[in-house]
Amino acid sequence: MRRTLFKLHYWLALSACIPLLLIVITGMLLVFKQPLDVLLMPQTAALPYSEDSDIPSRQKINDLMVQIDHSFPDYDIGSWELFDDGYEADRVYLIQQGTSDWFKVYLDPYSGEILSQPQTLTHYLTDWLLNLHYTLLLDGVFDQTPHLGLITGLVCALAMTLIGITGLIIYRRFWRHFFSFNRRGKAVVVTRRLHRLIGIWSAPVLLLTGITGIYFNTVEYLEELTHHHEEQPAQAETSGRLYNTQLDFDQLLAESENAIDGFEATYILFPYEQDMGITFYGATPDRNPFASVYGSTVSFDALSGEKTQVYDIRHGGFIYRLMDSVRSIHFGDFAGNSSRVVWSASAAGMTFLIISGIFMFSYRKMKKKRRR
Repeated sequence: MRRTLFKLHYWLALSACIPLLLIVITGMLLVFKQPLDVLLMPQTAALPYSEDSDIPSRQKINDLMVQIDHSFPDYDIGSWELFDDGYEADRVYLIQQGTSDWFKVYLDPYSGEILSQPQTLTHYLTDWLLNLHYTLLLDGVFDQTPHLGLITGLVCALAMTLIGITGLIIYRRFWRHFFSFNRRGKAVVVTRRLHRLIGIWSAPVLLLTGITGIYFNTVEYLEELTHHHEEQPAQAETSGRLYNTQLDFDQLLAESENAIDGFEATYILFPYEQDMGITFYGATPDRNPFASVYGSTVSFDALSGEKTQVYDIRHGGFIYRLMDSVRSIHFGDFAGNSSRVVWSASAAGMTFLIISGIFMFSYRKMKKKRRR
């Protein structure tokens, strides 16, 4: 049984080593996506207000929308990430009129200043890395398999999970060497010991990211399968928008905050297809340490502004709360920089596991050749 598991562990790792290496390295960097954006684009992604004693009030949503519409008349707002920490700039996602192409701009919600021009969703380095992480840049390359990247990512997530499980079973008495490491011996022997030790230490994060990766890729793939890719129907004849431009979005925001106790809006989804409503996603005070900031929602009719649905994640069942926690667990941001460091260090460990595994495989092949 142990020999069979070892072979499964061995061949799974060998078969998926290249895409897994790309996924793990990009994941190690993306854990710190926002700090990297600030480092690479300090005048675009970051705001200076957190350094002040008092953070100013955000401008009204209506006024900011007018500013965006005036600056980019050929685009419609598709969604909007809201931040109120005085440090992180809002990210507004635009759809170019007459197309289904999405773009991103950065916005200072306190001054109303547009901080960037519309750029494609893979223009910035960390966004490109995110696309590489999820799709390996394979989506849309082949007409017959337009979602090859998502499928490959799903297979890799399955492989990573099985590698972690088989590794723990093979070395099921891992606690004996949990805090010890023998540095004596040949390079391949030391590498094998180090591979085992780092594998043990990285296993919890490896399994969590593998399982949540399976969830993300499965959901995304099923969504792509069911989502039509036809040209969108002609959008509102006068304004080109699928929502009533006379709606008071500040009033909708206030209603959403009143609808759920403690609700803090973090994301607005605008209608970009017929029959879609306007939805405010947000965070609520929750004892679940893994709760996302998008778990609760309040939706409104896009034409009348009438409230159509209220969902408080705190009243959801176990499965819904678990699904909401997947995001924070996968990205490792549930405990701020502390958990990010652990996740990033584990990803570095996984990188070593792949490289050391390739080294041990090459050594075994060379040894067999010499015997012949």
